[in-house]
Amino acid sequence: MKELSIRQKLAKIQVELKATKSKRNKFGNYNYRSAEDILEALKPFIAKYDVVITIKEKLLPNDRIKSTATITDADTGMYEWATAIVGVDLQQKGMATAQQFGSASSYGKKYALGNLFLIDDTADADATNNHGKGNVSKKPELTGEALKKAILFVKNGGDVKAIQTKYTISSANLKKLQ
Repeated sequence: MKELSIRQKLAKIQVELKATKSKRNKFGNYNYRSAEDILEALKPFIAKYDVVITIKEKLLPNDRIKSTATITDADTGMYEWATAIVGVDLQQKGMATAQQFGSASSYGKKYALGNLFLIDDTADADATNNHGKGNVSKKPELTGEALKKAILFVKNGGDVKAIQTKYTISSANLKKLQ
């Protein structure tokens, strides 16, 4: 059997991964997943596909944190990565500065992992909470880094229909996927 490339391994994990939403926000009445939930769901794939998953963070100017999630093939050293950049809200009431940075760090890790593994958070509060501003789209538009990952996913044998369940795809981007 032919050894899978890191891109093929990533594509398989993207299809197979199910990260449950184990946390509950009682105030907003919704379930959500944390970075820890995603990492826990990824553990079986580490041995199955012989990969290493890491997250690194870098403090950027203007109180921003850049989180980078990386999947590395344990045998070849080849890797794929995705990032998320989040701001730290230093005006957030009721939190010490360390908590404000910790909250932003957790958020950045979650979205870097989500970008790398194509995890759809449309049912999470970040996607559905409209803060009193009317209706919010249920599916995010497939663009940027997610589009690049989706193209790679399809090239490695993934199904466009799987992507369509998670994202709204413009006709131009649909052509790129096909």
